[in-house]
Order: sequence, then structure tokens, then C-alpha cells
Amino acid sequence: MLVIRLQRTGRENLPSYRLVVAEKRKPVKGKFMEILGHYLPARNPAIFEHNPENITKWIEKGAIPSNTVARLLRKNGMKDMDKFIATYTKRKSKKDVPAAV
Repeated sequence: MLVIRLQRTGRENLPSYRLVVAEKRKPVKGKFMEILGHYLPARNPAIFEHNPENITKWIEKGAIPSNTVARLLRKNGMKDMDKFIATYTKRKSKKDVPAAV
């Protein structure tokens, strides 16, 4: 299965990421098929550059964007990313749960 994900590059305490298409089972820092863009969160404001045509092409071929990538793409104006975003349920705190007697 193909996945569109972020691959960390850059030095310590200064992260930068590549937006890549890779096989899901491959290591995150391993081989990839294509670079689709990059993300520099340490800059002010953060820079996210990507190629929407290539991303759409890979999604049509069956690649699934990771949760973080889908959120970044939706934030930067790409449509139909909501189906790839996982919603998380909030956990109840241990104080709110009544003790079993």
C-alpha cells in the first residue's frame, strides 16, 4: 500500500520535512518513490510547498495521505482531504470515573 507522508530531514532542533510517496512497510527514513514537496515548520511563518497535480495523481493511483499530511493539505486549500483525516476521541480523566465498589 502506498502512503504520502512526511520524511524528516534537517539537523537537531531544526526540523524540515520532505513530502514523499513511499511504500507503507518501508522505514520512514528509507527509500521513496517521488518527492512531492517540502515542509519547514521552524520558519516563521511555516512554509509548506507541494505539487497539487502530482498529489492528486498519486491519490488516484491509490496512495493514502497520512493524517498529518491530509491536515496540512486541507489547510493549504486542497479539497476532499476530510475523508483521510482521522478524528480522535477524548479520553476521560481517571478522576471523573467513579470507583467500582
